[in-house]
Order: sequence, then structure tokens, then C-alpha cells
Amino acid sequence: MPLDEQIVAEIYREHAPALRRFVIGITSSPEQAEGVVQETILRIWQQAPGITTSMRGYLFRTARNIVIDNFRRQQRRPQQTQTEDLEQMAVTVEHVDGLLMKLLMEEALARLSAGHGEVITISGTKATRPGLA
Repeated sequence: MPLDEQIVAEIYREHAPALRRFVIGITSSPEQAEGVVQETILRIWQQAPGITTSMRGYLFRTARNIVIDNFRRQQRRPQQTQTEDLEQMAVTVEHVDGLLMKLLMEEALARLSAGHGEVITISGTKATRPGLA
């Protein structure tokens, strides 16, 4: 069952700018980024009742998947397939996966209590929670 339009509009207002920047970082195309943002919000509108993770994480994962799907769709056209494009996409996907993992880790750390956050170490250094020094 689709979400109420007001809720979707609020989600768009809250998350679209960050989502747009994220997609522009992947695609370097503001036009393509806007299309991906619109498709992402459309999917939220249609599927949100089934979301069990954080909304922001879901949005970014969905946008990432849409970018990859769009790239794969373009690659099905033989005249446009370039080896360099495939290599660049592999590098881009790896970069995007790293950004997404960072976002999800920051969200997870932000949900920890101060005491639990002090215990976590990453690569031998103390992890910092957003808002803590």
C-alpha cells in the first residue's frame, strides 16, 4: 500500500538534497541524478511499508541500485559498450559501496550509547561517534 503523499513529500524535502549530491558524485550528471532521485522517491512511495532499516540507508541503497541498473541497461546496447566504461563503472561501484558503508556505520554508531561508543575500536584507533570528540 503506497504511503500518503504528504509523508512522501516530507521524505523528499528531508533527503533529496543529500541523495542528489550522492548520485551526482557517482554519475557526474545533474540530469541523471534528478532522474535517479525521482525514481528512488517513487519506490519509497510504493514500498515504504516494507522498509525495516533506516530510511536514509534505504534511500541511498535504492539510488545506488538504480544507477547500476541504468548503467547495465545502457551496456546492453552493443554500439555503446566500451571496456573503459566498464572499468570506470567497477571503480565507481566500489567507491559508492565505500560511501554507503560509511553512511551506514555512522548511523549505527550514532545509535549507540556513549558507553558503548567508547568501547568500539576500528583498526586500533578509537571510533568517534558523530557529535562526540
